[in-house]
Amino acid sequence: MQYRSRVADQQLAVALQQRGAVLLEGVKACGKTETAARVAGSQVRLDVDVAAQQLARTDPRLLLAGDPPRLLDEWQLVPVLWDHVRRAVDDSGVPGQFILTGSARPSPDARRHSGAGRFTTIRMRPLTLHETLDTPHVSLRALFDGDTPSIAGGVAGLAETLEWLVWGGWPGHLDAPTREFAHDYLDQIVEVDLPTAPGRDGNEPARRRDPARIRRLIDSVARNTATSAGERALAQDAGLSRDSVREYLAALHHLMLVEPLPAFATHLRSSRRLRERPKWHLADPSLAAAALGADVDRLLADLPFTGLLFESMAARDLRVLAGPLAGRVSYFQTDDHEIDAIVSLPDGRWAGCEVKLGGADVIDEGAASVLAAAASIDQTRAGPPAFLAVIAAFGEYAYQRTDGVLVLPLGLLGP
Repeated sequence: MQYRSRVADQQLAVALQQRGAVLLEGVKACGKTETAARVAGSQVRLDVDVAAQQLARTDPRLLLAGDPPRLLDEWQLVPVLWDHVRRAVDDSGVPGQFILTGSARPSPDARRHSGAGRFTTIRMRPLTLHETLDTPHVSLRALFDGDTPSIAGGVAGLAETLEWLVWGGWPGHLDAPTREFAHDYLDQIVEVDLPTAPGRDGNEPARRRDPARIRRLIDSVARNTATSAGERALAQDAGLSRDSVREYLAALHHLMLVEPLPAFATHLRSSRRLRERPKWHLADPSLAAAALGADVDRLLADLPFTGLLFESMAARDLRVLAGPLAGRVSYFQTDDHEIDAIVSLPDGRWAGCEVKLGGADVIDEGAASVLAAAASIDQTRAGPPAFLAVIAAFGEYAYQRTDGVLVLPLGLLGP
């Protein structure tokens, strides 16, 4: 299988020049190991190397020996490695010594000593649509710098984008993608990983959780994709207690399978109420589609719900693309206005994006909506937007409208 270039490649290269150790974390099967192994001088894979697991119980320091950068794959299986890596970085004083990869967040005790100044953390996610298709792209960085997009080569029809939504951005099966991958992935997570994953207290449960109950919650999160349903609503929808919902959500967070989108904190021109509850997103929209048994035909028959799943796909991609800029993605909503995705940078610049399936009338509607919503924000305090855009599910061209709003097919949006 040919390696596809990732946005994280450049992030990792820069981080290794600046810090002694890099923590590369993300949901299972998103490509962490392959990305890290391409630049590693040596490696140990703790999830499959039985000898390394035995050595970890006696003298974990020996696992650090090897040409730098030394890859410690699934390091959280040997939590004491964190402190040993920290000490080794302090002793050497040289950048680029270690890469740690992990598909689960360790217990709080595993990182009880700060890695500040020694570690850089990079969050990896499944492939973006642009990474998957390797299309020409409009640079998110350039858009923030004021460039006007003018490019062709995107996805021509909605059905093709929905195929990739159902297949997912999983790099291990792109040569022969099928919707069964996400189904099998979800079954494995529900039956094997989540029943014993640490919960709210950071510890594994005393008894295995019931996979059927876990699946009911995942189905509920999938039904509520891109909405700000509260724990009570999820509990009612899934037929679970609120305590169970909290416990299962904690386990999903531990495995990085759920990634809520926070609300954008800003100043308004009016006194209209600002929504503050996060919106639900699974790590990849294919998981939501798999949970609900949705294929392309079913999605085409239910465009309102499909719009929510595509919004989740756009949120995934924007989070990846904002990574090299140290950007954050959020949403904005009041009683009167909404912006599906806001990308904000550390220097205060921000951009608002309305997410639409596509079509001339729908894009017109999205442009009017994002303009009105941006005008409701007090820009004397928040600053003017670097740009406003409609992100479309399909379209062969990225361009600027006469009203100043950009039209950006998701497949043409890159770093």
